[in-house]
Amino acid sequence: MDSEQTSLSAEQMLGIIRRRALWILLCLILVAGAAYGYAKHKPKKYTAAAELAFNNSQLDQQIAGLATSSSVTPLAQQQGNLELVRVSDVTAKTVRVLGHGLTGEKVNASLSISGKGESNIIDVSSTSTSPTLAATIANTYASQFVKEQQRTNRQFYETALALVNKQLAALSPAQRVGTDGLDLQDRAHTLGLLAKLDYNSVEVASEALVPSSPSSPKTKTDTILGAVLGLLLGLGIALVLERFDRRIRVPEELERIYSLPMLGLVPESAALNGKGTALPPVEAEAFSLIRAHLRFFNVDRDLRTVLIASPAPGDGKTTIALHLAEAAARSGSRVLLLEVDLRQPTLAEHLGIQLGQGLADVLIGAVPMEEATQSVDLQAPSGEGPAGHTLDVLAAGAVLPPNPGELLESRAMDEVLVRAKSAYDLVVIDTPPLIAVSDAFPLLAKVDGVVIVGRVGHSRRDAAEQLHHVLASSGAPLLGVIANKAKSGGPVPYPGGGHSSPGVASDNGAPSSSEELAPTAGA
Repeated sequence: MDSEQTSLSAEQMLGIIRRRALWILLCLILVAGAAYGYAKHKPKKYTAAAELAFNNSQLDQQIAGLATSSSVTPLAQQQGNLELVRVSDVTAKTVRVLGHGLTGEKVNASLSISGKGESNIIDVSSTSTSPTLAATIANTYASQFVKEQQRTNRQFYETALALVNKQLAALSPAQRVGTDGLDLQDRAHTLGLLAKLDYNSVEVASEALVPSSPSSPKTKTDTILGAVLGLLLGLGIALVLERFDRRIRVPEELERIYSLPMLGLVPESAALNGKGTALPPVEAEAFSLIRAHLRFFNVDRDLRTVLIASPAPGDGKTTIALHLAEAAARSGSRVLLLEVDLRQPTLAEHLGIQLGQGLADVLIGAVPMEEATQSVDLQAPSGEGPAGHTLDVLAAGAVLPPNPGELLESRAMDEVLVRAKSAYDLVVIDTPPLIAVSDAFPLLAKVDGVVIVGRVGHSRRDAAEQLHHVLASSGAPLLGVIANKAKSGGPVPYPGGGHSSPGVASDNGAPSSSEELAPTAGA
């Protein structure tokens, strides 16, 4: 279970990246470009480093007769050396030696004192816009520190020597030749030698060299870092946009929202947007498969009237109803396509038929149902001549009534459904959007089945959830959902078949060959 959830999350993330690729790419390019431009226009700086090596043997304290500590760790010793280099009064001496308008603030700002691990090596680094000046400051500071420590050590030895000589002077002739006297004489001799030899506990281990390349800015590194930050920013924006984008993005969302099975996926195709009924084989096969799935509901009940609904305008329910009715009619069934959208009908425009008397005229008794019904000759899916089948269409009519809701709820509408059900094998009903208007709600309990259409990338989750709550309490015979303009579930080839068909949900075990789905009475 956990692995499936992880896989689903990864799939959803990939879907978000695909949908928001433009935003992600734009952020990546802008931030990387800004980092590149900033690095290119930023002044070049050079860093040079000299190395100081400390002698941590505590020889001077031993010679001076002072107590030494063997418990001092290398890290603690290094911290002490760092503090010694940082707080020493070397900056002013460096300024006096170099001149060139330098100040103590500038020298301190350019310096960086750091240790190397737990060793006795201290780095004295200097950064400047001039590579020569950077090396000069680092070397001067290091050499002045060594001289300062040398002077301090000399004073230390001279002071210690004076103290030892004072102790010797206080001894009697007999005590001077004793053990203590001889020790003091040896110590005085050593201190005198160290003072003359200028023994030092620190020395310059490595002088700073003039750098050949700048230490900053690093154009390549800054650009790569900017690209990474831009990518993260783009992903963040993509996630925020996805969070506030209420559109349904994948067909599986329709199944989850309505808690209904997927009857089929209608691919995004320019052929579905044109007038007329002829479709390429792939698109035609998609509707044949949807019809085949509907036929499975005929096992225990007579499914003759199917209402095609959607929550909002633009979901494509009229297109779905038209081509579903066409697929059933091509199989030899007697099919009526009934338009009950008496506010903004579009079926006549889709079919290119004459806009005359229609359902509105039938409901007010102005014309019989047979006289208002028009027959449309169907073409073969390939468009190569007529297929010899017709589709009966009862459009809304040219004159629209002021009270469409009352007409659809009237006894006359019930009689239209009864007569259509007795005269046709299948009646496909195209309705107005159920969330936009309530005209078609009285029909939900009067039909044999209701199919919900959702347009991937267009239908809103809140509208779908609202319709789901309404339908759940209406008692409507819900059959399933159809995902319109689905980009997933591409053509799935069938061995030995003449063409491929869009992939659809196969939980109900529907065959995938149109020859296996031969029509029967009741469609």
